[in-house]
Amino acid sequence: MKSLLISFALLFGLSSVYAAEQKASEPQKVKVCVDVKDKEGKPVKDAKGNVKQNCKEMKAHKKLEGTEVPKK
Repeated sequence: MKSLLISFALLFGLSSVYAAEQKASEPQKVKVCVDVKDKEGKPVKDAKGNVKQNCKEMKAHKKLEGTEVPKK
């Protein structure tokens, strides 16, 4: 009975460590906004006089480090 409880405790402990590791490796989301422009290339303004923007959420991936490719 004790060995069964110990095995369950180890199983849940390892699974929580694995889940935390997976969460840390996920890319972060970044909000990117771009000004709206008309056909002439001028910024479009709303009723208050502010420039309209299109905003999207994008995933920011980490740049991987590597070695240089040898030149032939």
